[in-house]
Amino acid sequence: MARGGGVAPPRTGGDDGGSHSGGNRPDYLVRLRRLRLGLIAGLSSVTMIFVALTSAFIVRRGLPTFDDRTNTYTHDWLSLSLPMALLLVNTLVLVVSSVTVELARRQLARRMALAPVESIPGVTLGRESQFPWLATTIVLGFGFLAGQWMAWQELADRGFDITKISSSFFYLLTGTHAAHLAGGLMALLYAGWITLRHKPIERQRVVVDVTAWYWHFMAFLWVYIFALLWFMR
Repeated sequence: MARGGGVAPPRTGGDDGGSHSGGNRPDYLVRLRRLRLGLIAGLSSVTMIFVALTSAFIVRRGLPTFDDRTNTYTHDWLSLSLPMALLLVNTLVLVVSSVTVELARRQLARRMALAPVESIPGVTLGRESQFPWLATTIVLGFGFLAGQWMAWQELADRGFDITKISSSFFYLLTGTHAAHLAGGLMALLYAGWITLRHKPIERQRVVVDVTAWYWHFMAFLWVYIFALLWFMR
């Protein structure tokens, strides 16, 4: 009870994500921070996977094997004739998609910042053209996966398959990355779906923001893998 017999206003905020801004809008920033922290934890485990694969790749490349017929140690690692031109194009596609998803994230952040102003009666900011950066990212993401499939097929046509130890690491590294990137594509499709369904702007911002940072990591990871294959081929 407040002085004068009045009722004290209810407390809002706290660390449970239930605070309100503008009287009726949930404070999504707490949820966004938590999801970002969860993303960092998840990406740490992904990083450890590729650190382990890199270590195995480097060690196995220089490790000799024992030949029973000659009783000598030999190197069975074959130099790979990688489709570098195609891989360069794929790298460019993924880097451009990282730019477009960042533009989508910033575009949504701007809409989020202007939302309280637009909610004021009698205030209008006019309609501005919204370039479909998110849809562009999705198209580029599928284009990258298609390009990777073409690279795998071209390598197989050159006589290298997953049964050969040298080419198996190429398929393992690029395939593991493609699987993680496919997960990012599913998140992008979900973000596009809730945008088309005109879900609350806070929900759109959270999904696009976390997905964008994941996609940036996938682009950085691929550049690392590409550089590793380039110098170790």
